[in-house]
Amino acid sequence: MSYNDEDLFSIATDKSSVEPLAARMRPRTIDEYIGQEHIIGKGRLLRRAIQADLLTSVIFYGPPGTGKTTLARVIANTTKSHFSTLNAVLSGVKELRYEIDAARDRLKLYNRKTILFVDEVHRWNKSQQDALLPWVENGTIILIGATTENPYFEVNAALVSRSRIFQLTRLSRDEMMKVALQALNDKERGYGRYRISFEAGALEHLVDVADGDARSLLNALQLAVETTPKTFPPAPDEVIEITMEVAEESIQKKVVLYDKEGDYHFDVISAFIKSLRGSDPDAALYWLARMVAAGEDARFIFRRMLILACEDVGLADPQAITVVESCARAFDRIGLPEGRFLLTQSALYLSTCPKSNSSLGFFDALSDIEKMQAEEVPNHLKDPSRDGNDLGHGKGYLYPHSYKDHFVAQQYLPSSLQGKMYYHPSDQGYEAGIRQGVERRREAQLEAVSDSLFVENLTYSLENRAESRWLKRASSAGSALLLKIRDTLFEGLTIRRSDNILILNASHGLLLWEAMKHNQEGLCTAQVKSAEDKEYIDYYKAQLDELRQPEVITGSPADVVSSLDPDLKYEYIFGRNVFTRLKKEEGLLNILFRALRAEGILRLCESVPSRGSALSQFVNDKTLKTQLMKAEETIYHSKTNSMSDWDENDIQPFFSRKFSTVTTKTMLSNEDRLLDKATLTQWITKSYIPSLEKQGFECDTLLERVLKECENRTVSWTHCLVFINATNSEAPSSSQKDWKDVMEKTRS
Repeated sequence: MSYNDEDLFSIATDKSSVEPLAARMRPRTIDEYIGQEHIIGKGRLLRRAIQADLLTSVIFYGPPGTGKTTLARVIANTTKSHFSTLNAVLSGVKELRYEIDAARDRLKLYNRKTILFVDEVHRWNKSQQDALLPWVENGTIILIGATTENPYFEVNAALVSRSRIFQLTRLSRDEMMKVALQALNDKERGYGRYRISFEAGALEHLVDVADGDARSLLNALQLAVETTPKTFPPAPDEVIEITMEVAEESIQKKVVLYDKEGDYHFDVISAFIKSLRGSDPDAALYWLARMVAAGEDARFIFRRMLILACEDVGLADPQAITVVESCARAFDRIGLPEGRFLLTQSALYLSTCPKSNSSLGFFDALSDIEKMQAEEVPNHLKDPSRDGNDLGHGKGYLYPHSYKDHFVAQQYLPSSLQGKMYYHPSDQGYEAGIRQGVERRREAQLEAVSDSLFVENLTYSLENRAESRWLKRASSAGSALLLKIRDTLFEGLTIRRSDNILILNASHGLLLWEAMKHNQEGLCTAQVKSAEDKEYIDYYKAQLDELRQPEVITGSPADVVSSLDPDLKYEYIFGRNVFTRLKKEEGLLNILFRALRAEGILRLCESVPSRGSALSQFVNDKTLKTQLMKAEETIYHSKTNSMSDWDENDIQPFFSRKFSTVTTKTMLSNEDRLLDKATLTQWITKSYIPSLEKQGFECDTLLERVLKECENRTVSWTHCLVFINATNSEAPSSSQKDWKDVMEKTRS
């Protein structure tokens, strides 16, 4: 049975008395939606696609109560396309074919697209999912799938590859509180018409126990509110008192989300094993408790710990396998609940003992066996019992026990593998004691090591598509100095796919194209100074899909950023030569501070004119040099000129007025620069002549003399660059490396 957007997704008004609170409070518009800022926040790709009605096939993946179906409802209320829904638990191929036929007719007769929402899409088997594939591929249907399971495991790879995957996460405590307050204040769908009072900590208890599940929170809130008075709705003057006891009874103990066959099962055991491997006993006990509380099979946990005892501990502590095996056998005799001590002892032993993964050498050898042609066994290692006399098998073998220390150097690997090392003993625990002996004997056995024996690993990247190739080409087009500036500004940052990025003074887009290589689902906004720059970027951005195109705005940095939506925040702001009049730009500093998200990062590169090269350095005529230097005193060192009344020492205190953490590093960089006629003419007429005329110098022949000496010369021009890293947080963000290390690497 199928449903259309008018029945399943209609706004509940007349049913408000019977519908659960969670159903009544479903957001109707994108602005009412709470949570999932990383995919639905201002500037994010999905939000822009919904608002522009340019949605392509998507799959929403996340735990219950995080808003998957709600997002589908928002899209249904927004799109001009026909919206149909199916539930994979209740529907099969028959219902799907009906929807496909209807979508084909709709497109053919009315040129109207169809969006099909499939809830619990992972419940469909492979053949059912395959039936949908060709219609998604040819555009007859735009799919919205919702699943609590990892789509990369539970949904056909072909369907996944044709869809964007959006992972929804549990709501934060603040977001859950907003959900509760929204329900309590809404007079139409919630409890805004009633007088409700909470004992201190009662509402917080509901929020905490719901643990990021908005549906669970609203169900508990409904139970608390509607069962507290004798009759509901209460009398107009009656106050509904929600005590802590009522709150505790309303939500009880939240059931641990744990499906022994599902994705979450594998995530938790993965976290447990990685905690053991990482020698963190606290985390290991936490994840162990999560599994035991959810009823995980103890034999499964022991089996994984036995594997880890060999894979990750190995010879660093050969007793590890014995300890875990003993505990596993004892558990079979004791059982639960006392058997939890045996699980705990194994986990604590493994998380605190020394680690070595040298046993993985076996898989290196196995990989070589699978990839390489089978190698002949060296003749002296062959079995001589059958044909030793006739064929000489085993001839030349040296019996180690006949030699001192029961060792003699001889060839054991096939000739083509001489120099190959599979076993790499660690310096941990027991293995550290055998390492020296292994290395000493290996030195005696190995005659040579050839680099050709090591096989290069090839990787395949899903990002190697036309757009990625184009962005790579676009971001690599620039002078050596500009590329160095770009690389330094971006180095050490881990930009997420959903991050919003603002580029100031984007010029021809060098920083812009680099940013767009990283934030495939975020927004890129570029501020440019001139219509010429905007026209240049607009021409090249046409190579991208409409939803991926950056927003390019002409104007000064202050005017452009001030004109943006105040609710739109950026994770990163990059720019070059934004604060050329540093001491007069406090207003711009405040504007950028407000545009950054909390924990956001501002990265700028500013040139310090007074510390770089000047034209007089490249003139040989002493009279002309003196005259130019007089002008440069005003141009580069005047305290009345806002472009030269500051240097690198003024930058840190200036930015520290707003940002809690500011780091600056200065770099001198040389660039081969052509002094062409146009550049020299602009310098002399716009800067030098006005400066000299104010000092009473005669300048009639100045340009002619400069052109005669300097025109078309290539000189080594020095730039003094100051790189600025500013953030709103006290500590450096986890998404960036230490700025000092980055700068030292850049200088080297």
